[in-house]
Amino acid sequence: MDGRGTADHVWRVFEDEKEYLFKNVKINVNSWGEKTGEDWSIVCRGLLAIDRDTSTAIINHEATS
Repeated sequence: MDGRGTADHVWRVFEDEKEYLFKNVKINVNSWGEKTGEDWSIVCRGLLAIDRDTSTAIINHEATS
C-alpha cells in the first residue's frame, strides 16, 4: 500500500475533508451507522486525538466551556 500505511491500517477516519489511516480506533462518544452510497460507515461527533505510537484514532467528547 504505497503511501497508504500497511495492510494493518484498516480504519479510514475522516475529519472535515482530511482522511487518516489507522490500525486501531477507540470511539468514546455516541456513534451511529450511516449509509454512504453503497457502503455503511460509523459516524460520530467529537475531537480526534492521534496516538502515533500505536496508530490509534481516539475520538473523545468535545471540550465544554
